[in-house]
Amino acid sequence: MGSIKPYETAKGRRYVVQFRRPDRTSTSKRGFRTKREAELFLASTEVRKATGEWIDASASRITIDELGEAWLRAQTHLKPSSFHVLNTAWRIHVQPVWGHRRVGEIQHSEVQDWVSLLSSRKGATVVIRAFGVLAGIIDRAVKDRRLPLNVARGVNLPRKGKKPRSYLTHDQVQNLAHEAGPRRTLVLTLAYTGIRWGEAVGLRANSLDLVRRRLLVRENAVNVAGKIIPGTPKSHESRSVPFPDFLTELLLEQCEGKAIDALVFGDGVTHLPTPTHGDGWFAGARNRAHDTDPSFPRALTLHDLRHTAASLAISAGANVKAVQRMLGHASAAMTLDTYADLFDDDLDAVAVALNDARSASIAVKMQSKTFDDEF
Repeated sequence: MGSIKPYETAKGRRYVVQFRRPDRTSTSKRGFRTKREAELFLASTEVRKATGEWIDASASRITIDELGEAWLRAQTHLKPSSFHVLNTAWRIHVQPVWGHRRVGEIQHSEVQDWVSLLSSRKGATVVIRAFGVLAGIIDRAVKDRRLPLNVARGVNLPRKGKKPRSYLTHDQVQNLAHEAGPRRTLVLTLAYTGIRWGEAVGLRANSLDLVRRRLLVRENAVNVAGKIIPGTPKSHESRSVPFPDFLTELLLEQCEGKAIDALVFGDGVTHLPTPTHGDGWFAGARNRAHDTDPSFPRALTLHDLRHTAASLAISAGANVKAVQRMLGHASAAMTLDTYADLFDDDLDAVAVALNDARSASIAVKMQSKTFDDEF
């Protein structure tokens, strides 16, 4: 239990409360005008200590800069690409504005004003990511018992707009593959298996099961700040992905003369770099495909080949669970959320099936009634 002592000031008598923190170190708070105020403070302090709700006011004087560096160090479990975007958001958007501020002085309205201003200059993805970094740092302060709550939570954030997707037909995939020249097999692999670019360029000869027609996806090579860094797939788990039979010979050709652990695509040693969006080989193939077929999407991206694989699989009758496993989604719900538009035909099929079942049932009953009436 703490103690209360009076002391004299130029403005009269005041009281100081001396007490121990939860770690048993001593501290005090001065300036109470009456002994009653001091007693109430001491009583509430003892209750908060007993319930684990006590916050040391001095601990909230730490700056966002100090907390931010520690928070970033705790994110090293993330994939290099994910860590890079968080670090970039911290350096460009969060640290310059909030780095010098004491965490205990930040107000909810200030965070909202910052988000609103940033939203007027940047897209929703950038804003949400920057806010997530700041909120994550303040969350750390709350967990460390520096603050009672996170004032950043509850801020109104911009909504992400849905990016239009391009789904290619079989003929359009063939057209693109033809225009890709030496990258033909790579394009077909992306469009018919749905694996990510980094997973495709990380495929090795011993990742191919030509008997079962499966790709063992266990490596993902991503571009981080201009450097290709190989690692595990996005889900941190390997997966087996089926491929159509026509790819067998094409994949064998890619592996011809290479070691068993060589990369399938490229020279077998160096991971292929991600083609530039505007003037790389993929952009050239896309533009030439559009020239020969005006319906070919001019804005097609590499990732749209993954969407195309999902579309072709669903149109071929694959169920949502099979598509989930093929794409490596965490859950079937994620697959449904991502490709809900592609399952609209399934809804039409349900309506048709219900109608046919009802008609068949009524027809049977009518035939039975007619038979009874005749006899």
